[in-house]
Amino acid sequence: MASEIKVDTIVNAGGDNDTGIDLATNDQILLKVANATKLTMNSTGQTTIVGEGGTTTTSVQQGLVKVWVNFDGTASSAAARDSFNVSGMVDSGTGLYDVTINNNMANDDYADVSDMKDNDYGNRSFLGKQSNSTKTTSNIRTASYKGDPNGYQDNEEVRVLAVGDLA
Repeated sequence: MASEIKVDTIVNAGGDNDTGIDLATNDQILLKVANATKLTMNSTGQTTIVGEGGTTTTSVQQGLVKVWVNFDGTASSAAARDSFNVSGMVDSGTGLYDVTINNNMANDDYADVSDMKDNDYGNRSFLGKQSNSTKTTSNIRTASYKGDPNGYQDNEEVRVLAVGDLA
């Protein structure tokens, strides 16, 4: 049989009782410092933490990047330098890349951002979304343009990230 310790609060050894872990509320844990709750975790795992200014809270789950990748868009297979929650990239043609999300997003309302290292500063390269591509929960399509939306180009460094809810 496993051992159990049943307590409502755990406080610091100094005895001032203003810093510790509050377990008294059902189905949530509160981390307190100087009598102020700094972190709350409920029974679903939803975690909020006090922001830098001390007056607002941030949802840890909502505030995290769920997908990111840095890859070489000039490589024949769009080779990843590093990534998180990405199962691969597909080079879908000159300047066109599809990033496959490993653990899908909950819906297609997530925010995704792409940027790149310009190969030639004089050519006004930029990344965007291909107007005829469909956003999905499992794939992010990005397009690298050179000068205008009709001139696609591959780039040495392409970066893509997404924030939102995972499925």
